[in-house]
Amino acid sequence: MTEPAAARPAALQERSRRSQQDILEAGYALLEEGGADALTVAAVADRAGMAVGSIYRRFGDKEGLLLAIQHAFTENLQAEIAERMAVERLRLLRDPAVAIAEAVGAITDAFQAHEALLRVFLLLGTRHEAVRAEGSRVSVEGNRHFAEALRHTPIAHQDPAAALDFAFRMTYAMIAHRITQGEFLESGRPLSWSELRSHLQTAVVSYLLGTPAGR
Repeated sequence: MTEPAAARPAALQERSRRSQQDILEAGYALLEEGGADALTVAAVADRAGMAVGSIYRRFGDKEGLLLAIQHAFTENLQAEIAERMAVERLRLLRDPAVAIAEAVGAITDAFQAHEALLRVFLLLGTRHEAVRAEGSRVSVEGNRHFAEALRHTPIAHQDPAAALDFAFRMTYAMIAHRITQGEFLESGRPLSWSELRSHLQTAVVSYLLGTPAGR
């Protein structure tokens, strides 16, 4: 039976979408396994089961491929964090300290879940301006989500917006440092993800509310 003409464009779009996803997933896997040096057009094509020419036609070159992978990853990460600390959910928490701790925990948990890829992009951003710019864009957006999620929380500062901005910067900086440098660096005492999460929650709650976190 001949496929209706109207169905063919939709089928082509679906195949294109699946091919795009296969390419992205291949790129994620290569970056996680071998870092930025492992990402080549040939390796992605082989992992995705596609022709090298198809990759070039879609992305232009290796840098275009890298940036497309980063953009897709960071968009998904941002959506995940925004869902974890949705304004509607945090507003249901009566205790401001609990709401703040949940927001900090949401960022920490999402970053921990994607630690390997984030390490690649954070380190690559120190020498690749386009990668750094994309990371900065998403971080600024994350800052906005953090402030929006806690906009109904009473902040014990004359300038609540500035305090929330600093709280996000402190949270992001600590997590990024843990991802790129590991659990040892400044101390012989290891800092596990669970400990980092708990201490960050305590520090941010105390800073924003002027009281111990009680957690």
